[in-house]
Amino acid sequence: MYLEYFGLREPPFSITPDPRYVFLSERHRDALAHLLYGIGKGGSGGFVQLTGEVGTGKTTLCRLLLEQLPENTRVALVLNPKLSPVELVETVCEELKLPIEGKRGSLKALTDTLNAFLLDAYAQGLRVVLIVDEAQNLSIESLEQVRLLTNLETPTQKLLQIILLGQPELRELLDRPELRQLAQRITARYHLTPLDIAETEAYVRHRMAVAGCKRMPFSRLGLKALYQRSGGVPRLVNIIADRALMAAYAREQDSIGERLVDRAADETLPGHARYWMRRYGLWAAAALLLLAIGAGALWLQRYRQAAPAQAAPPPAAPAPAAVDAESQRLSARLAQAPETELTAFTQLLARWQVDSNEVSVRDASRCPPIVASGLACLRGHATLEQVARFDRPLILALDAGERPGHAAYALLQGVGKRLVRLDLAGDRYELERDSLSKVWNGDFIALWRLPAGLPATLKRGDSGDAVAWIMDRVATFDDGAVAKSASATFDAELEERIRKLQQAYGIKADGIIGPETLFALSALDDAGPHLARTVE
Repeated sequence: MYLEYFGLREPPFSITPDPRYVFLSERHRDALAHLLYGIGKGGSGGFVQLTGEVGTGKTTLCRLLLEQLPENTRVALVLNPKLSPVELVETVCEELKLPIEGKRGSLKALTDTLNAFLLDAYAQGLRVVLIVDEAQNLSIESLEQVRLLTNLETPTQKLLQIILLGQPELRELLDRPELRQLAQRITARYHLTPLDIAETEAYVRHRMAVAGCKRMPFSRLGLKALYQRSGGVPRLVNIIADRALMAAYAREQDSIGERLVDRAADETLPGHARYWMRRYGLWAAAALLLLAIGAGALWLQRYRQAAPAQAAPPPAAPAPAAVDAESQRLSARLAQAPETELTAFTQLLARWQVDSNEVSVRDASRCPPIVASGLACLRGHATLEQVARFDRPLILALDAGERPGHAAYALLQGVGKRLVRLDLAGDRYELERDSLSKVWNGDFIALWRLPAGLPATLKRGDSGDAVAWIMDRVATFDDGAVAKSASATFDAELEERIRKLQQAYGIKADGIIGPETLFALSALDDAGPHLARTVE
């Protein structure tokens, strides 16, 4: 009804998945990379777990995953996991189109058939993947049967890769003691969170543009209200935005502001009364508090007039400092000793758009100086200010708490004036800078792209293409001269410029270009990922 009014070709906020409308936030890209690595070289036959709240885009990611599968992959997709163990294995066999007539109801016969297929697929160089959606609905017995399926293996490789998609309840389910064997086989975990306010605005603009919109009808306040009422959950954004467009059309309004979005949310979402209480309850509470303070002051004044003077009471003890909840949550996660190294490297490779055909996550996690052609790795030590100056996502080695001498690996995604944004074992944390210093001693790991064939070290007297690239990078730092040809020479002037750059990045100012200086030079390039700008 509102399409012609707003100049749209089609409804922009349909809740049915449409590949043309897919919007991948940073978290969605990381999650998709996780799944692709799980199927490729990164999973090594273990479980990959992806969780997220209802409506955050798990099913959309699953569809994208199926579209991007390598040609040598065979997939069994289980959409209704409310099955008995025997029914579950039957469903897997049916999805793989295996002949199971006469074997239904026999767990042994079904498992033997599946095992024979997996061995044959392995011999043909095929990879077999089982994807279980809504996995939080699996019974304990069915989850145990899923674990037993991973026992199908050769001496060197698992024959079946399993991906579990589910709501947050899946994490709680897998924390149960009786499922600890399965939990220990999960090689990668990722929790998909809702969009933040900037991503929500970008999401709305993207869908409106795909639908043919020439002018954004949602005002800045309308977009802010849309984020507040939806919590950044894409499905709720769609529902509220669609109703807001309808309401604007009915009222012949060209602009959709805060009030119209709030009204649309009230009509479409349950529990809106609680929202208004949350929204205006603070003002009501403040008004009541002021009235109480006024009444108390009046009573105290009258009491003092009537009562004799008394000794002043002792000063009140200072209030305890507020506890950093994010720091506590991070400490609790570290105490669980999660397997985080592969997860962190998977995310970092995904940020650099390195796929599993270019390099495996296990090879990258060993951090050789040259991971692959044009891809370098560096283990270093720095302060938070220094790594913020590099302006690249990198891996921080955190103290694993109750495991002295061991580290947990978190991906640094952003550094603000007050907060630091980390991803650890698939969860996101935004904690105070001081809180990070309690669990991080300065060790970091960086991956970055550089020209293939660049020497590991360059110094005065060297010349050629590598020096020309160095001069081009340094020029973005000090606006100095750029090499005019491949015959560029590393002279005394360039050495001095390198020293100044090294001082700015907190690197040993020796004028020699080693791995840390190469990383700093790479950080001057606009291409590639950078730290988030939205952290406070």
